[in-house]
Amino acid sequence: MPKDQSVLLEIRDLRIEGYSDEQWIEIIHGIDLTLHRGEVVGLIGESGAGKSTIGLAAMGFTRDGCRISDGTVEFDGMDLTSATQSERRALRGKRIAYVAQSAAASFNPAHKLIDQHTEAPLLHKLMTKAESQADAVELYRRLRLPNPEDIGFRYPHQVSGGQLQRAMTAMAMSCRPDLIIFDEPTTALDVTTQIEVLAAIRDIVEQFNTAALYITHDLAVVAQMCDRIKVFLKGDEVEEAATREMLEHPKEEYTKSLWAVRSFQREQKPRPPEGSTPLVSIRNISAAYGDVKVLNDVSFDIHPGMTVAVVGESGSGKSTTARCITGLLPPTEGEIMFNGTALPPRYQDRTKDQLRQAQMIYQMADTALNPKKTIGEIIGRPLQFYAGLRGADLKKRVDELLDQIELEPSKYYHRLPSELSGGQKQRVGIARSLAAEPSFIICDEVTSALDQLVAEGILRLLDRLQKDLGLAYMFITHDLATVRSIADEVVVMKEGKVVEAGPKDVMFRPPHHPYTDLLLSSVPEMDPDWLTNLLNERGVDNVGEAAAASSGGN
Repeated sequence: MPKDQSVLLEIRDLRIEGYSDEQWIEIIHGIDLTLHRGEVVGLIGESGAGKSTIGLAAMGFTRDGCRISDGTVEFDGMDLTSATQSERRALRGKRIAYVAQSAAASFNPAHKLIDQHTEAPLLHKLMTKAESQADAVELYRRLRLPNPEDIGFRYPHQVSGGQLQRAMTAMAMSCRPDLIIFDEPTTALDVTTQIEVLAAIRDIVEQFNTAALYITHDLAVVAQMCDRIKVFLKGDEVEEAATREMLEHPKEEYTKSLWAVRSFQREQKPRPPEGSTPLVSIRNISAAYGDVKVLNDVSFDIHPGMTVAVVGESGSGKSTTARCITGLLPPTEGEIMFNGTALPPRYQDRTKDQLRQAQMIYQMADTALNPKKTIGEIIGRPLQFYAGLRGADLKKRVDELLDQIELEPSKYYHRLPSELSGGQKQRVGIARSLAAEPSFIICDEVTSALDQLVAEGILRLLDRLQKDLGLAYMFITHDLATVRSIADEVVVMKEGKVVEAGPKDVMFRPPHHPYTDLLLSSVPEMDPDWLTNLLNERGVDNVGEAAAASSGGN
């Protein structure tokens, strides 16, 4: 229970409008929300439900193209809807902090992590630079970042997506705010790292009596973190209840559908005949970023029409392997074979058809889409480049792809990425990949930003496309539910090496490699006591010991 149960945030009859098609359209319809000091309230719902919009409004902020049209947002007695810009600015960072869904799009690429971390404490005159840097190192250590004394002196592009997300969580905690809005803070994290980040967040909330709005589509995570849950759908509140009550007795049919376990389970394909030629063969590749070796003798095959899931902690080498396959990072040793023929290491030396055959769907949709181009232009570019489509033929094909990803062409064709939710942007990335009509697609965490219902639809879509077109997939993911749903083969990576590989049914059946067992045991469950029980089982009395209880991930 919170130490001080006084009301910190009170939102009444909040209405927000978005500008579209030369008119203002209401997108949040009279929402009420009360948050007490030290309390964590979960905001859940499918993509486009309004969760992030409400979270931003709690800071008195709206995205470009949106406006608060009615209602009040009172933070500690101050109505942020009528406060001056300077009054709101004095609160942000110091008393209200925000952890964005996409850390890669939120950090300034021109400044080191430590400099961005110390900015708020220095601006609000809470610490000296030396004190803030020392505090940053301690927070990095609590959030299990590698080399906490040194990692802050790297630039954002020099760390993995999961590491960057943890650095952003540390930055939000730098001023020990009264309220933190967590917008999918563990989306980019592997399951083992997620445990320690969740434990660290919980520890900070309890230690400093911090209140939080926790926005997520991961119901197992919200079960560990929240005192109460509010469910939203298309800008309306569906229902609200204490966490245990909501988990055990949801009232509304929509909530029950969210609670339902993902139903999609594709039948595992039989292994290809011995001696058959793989579509993609990774043969003993090693790779480095500068002088730092990140891949060491990695080998595995991907056959036509098959799905190979590559799993492992953040920094294990999953995405780096994908970069080697696509030629974005030439390997220092080994080779990549495509249909029995060695590919040039650098993408610049590959033919247009070689480039077309292998496409990639990126993890961070926010940074993968050109913010100045419309959705139609983004999806249309590969159609122009590879198929030479123009005019009406181009528009028709883009519309077909938008239909495939369940975005209505008439509504989304002319929109900019900033006008889409995180899940919608990821679906645009999928459509762009499909536009090239490849034979092989690398899916880099393609469902990590999507709620369960939308994620299942995407998996079904990818499965149908695989059956219709004979596509092969390399599925990079930390979501083992996705692996169970769609994979034929599983490759487990750790610290740049393959530690275990084989058919899915074998990989999920004991005995496991110790590292694989760690991954499987770290998948959150829909039990509010799961995280506490797991930490106790691993002998973790506090978050500072969490790193010692897991194997050393990056």
